[in-house]
Amino acid sequence: MSNELNAIVRNNLKEKMRQGGVASSMMVRLVRTVEIARIAKTAGFDSFYVDLEHSSITLDACAQICMTALEIGIAPLVRVPAKTPEYISRVLDGGAQGIIAPHILSAEDARRVVSYARFAPLGERSANSGLPHLQYRNFPTAAANAALNDATMVVVQIETVSALEQVDAIAAVDGVDLILVGTNDLIADMGIPGEYEHENVRDAYERVIAACNRHGKFAGVGGLASRPQLIADFVGMGARYVSTGTDLSFLVAACAQRAKMVQDLAIPNPL
Repeated sequence: MSNELNAIVRNNLKEKMRQGGVASSMMVRLVRTVEIARIAKTAGFDSFYVDLEHSSITLDACAQICMTALEIGIAPLVRVPAKTPEYISRVLDGGAQGIIAPHILSAEDARRVVSYARFAPLGERSANSGLPHLQYRNFPTAAANAALNDATMVVVQIETVSALEQVDAIAAVDGVDLILVGTNDLIADMGIPGEYEHENVRDAYERVIAACNRHGKFAGVGGLASRPQLIADFVGMGARYVSTGTDLSFLVAACAQRAKMVQDLAIPNPL
């Protein structure tokens, strides 16, 4: 039963990074229906995350998208709007394979997030039967909770200078899997909004990646979709997760490209 259980709750995103691969992800902020899971899978992404922090997507729509993702084999994460148990436990119970907790400021913040996301003895997440991750099947509680603890991703975001100063302590927290740099908020807090090429950005990534390497965690790149060379540089430094942009930005870019194609057509002189 153990092999069967582990196969059911397997998190391909987590396994890819454990094997040294670089995981690609996209953000879901616009689409509210399950088709986005299949689109992400067909496009070749390893994962996506539903952004409840910056959208009006409901918990119900989020759960439907996550459950579809589980069935087709792409890892669904959810960025919660607040790092509180009522959001973290509900999105996980609804089908998410992991959470992204924004605005982490300290190791204590990270420890609380871990406690809300993991079952005992690693945390205090309330036990629940009939989870979609288990295909609504019944397994011994101890085995199911252990398998789900292993498969669940706990991602914490570094978005401020004060958090950056605490990054080593945050990375040391048991149960954190990945530290995701929220580049846009971080550089705004640094007083250099929009200056992605600033040396302080590179220094921030160096510090985060070094802390993750010291403590056996993964480092992630966020907010740099418009700077592919920087992404390549930070992956070369050791980052193993890349957020590539939003469904909204992808749609607008593709639409603009097609509109420009027609606008650029040479119109023959009718005379």
